[in-house]
Amino acid sequence: MVVAMIKDAVNKQVIELKKLWDNKADLTFQLLNLAMIVFSALMIWKGLMFLTKSESPVVVVLSGSMEPAFQRGDILFLNNQDNPIRIGEIVVFKIKDRDIPIVHRVLKVHEDVNGEVELLTKGDNNRIDDRSLYAPGQMWLKREDILGRAVGTLRYVGMVTIMLNDYPMLKYVLVGLMGLFVLTNKEG
Repeated sequence: MVVAMIKDAVNKQVIELKKLWDNKADLTFQLLNLAMIVFSALMIWKGLMFLTKSESPVVVVLSGSMEPAFQRGDILFLNNQDNPIRIGEIVVFKIKDRDIPIVHRVLKVHEDVNGEVELLTKGDNNRIDDRSLYAPGQMWLKREDILGRAVGTLRYVGMVTIMLNDYPMLKYVLVGLMGLFVLTNKEG
């Protein structure tokens, strides 16, 4: 029953693709439609970057180091306004020469002799502070290391992102299917 439904759906998509290929005007229209969707998503992302002053306004929690506050797979919304960061706030920071940002709580705020504020962080579920995670020789985070502070969350929605990273082939299949459906489905 399910296999027959899937075969039927695939056959319909193949027929629609053949029709689309034969009609170049419709094909061009659908490709422009797909491009508009992609560029709209990019504009929304860039708009969020501008509004939040963060290069990464949305992040996914990848580990259990912040449990019970945040679970693996939670999506966090960040804001990186210039107001001072306080002890107890949850920040996302990036370490030099590492690609993946880290979500942890501010444990200490230190002002050095030049008046520059420095931060020490720790995961709620970790036994020790994060100095071992920082770059070699780095004892404190500087303000420029901070991508933003957590201002909102969506529980477990980011598990999709984790699955797509764990199984890269799934990412290509899903993107291909989404592109196929955008190309073959017509408006009104």
